Amino acid sequence: MIDLSFMFCRLAKEKVYYEKEADELQVKVDKMKSDGKDEYDIRKMEEVMAESKMMIPDCERKLAAARKDLIKLLETEKDLEESEEYKKAQAIIEDTQS
Repeated sequence: MIDLSFMFCRLAKEKVYYEKEADELQVKVDKMKSDGKDEYDIRKMEEVMAESKMMIPDCERKLAAARKDLIKLLETEKDLEESEEYKKAQAIIEDTQS
């Protein structure tokens, strides 16, 4: 259970990281354009930004799968309801309800 909870939290952090990175790169690209930087450099920076943006849906898919696995695990391990790990995993599920 600890591994699934840890993986879920790690994936959530990765998603936030890629979103932040994509936003920062967009600002950088906009500044490069306004400063009249070389088109080649701008295109390369846009490629890096696109790679970051492509990772976001991948993280979302992995998060959804990890959430589903964690829910299944909690359902099968009801006898551990009083454990701290179970409670943390349950809190993660409740915090991420859509």
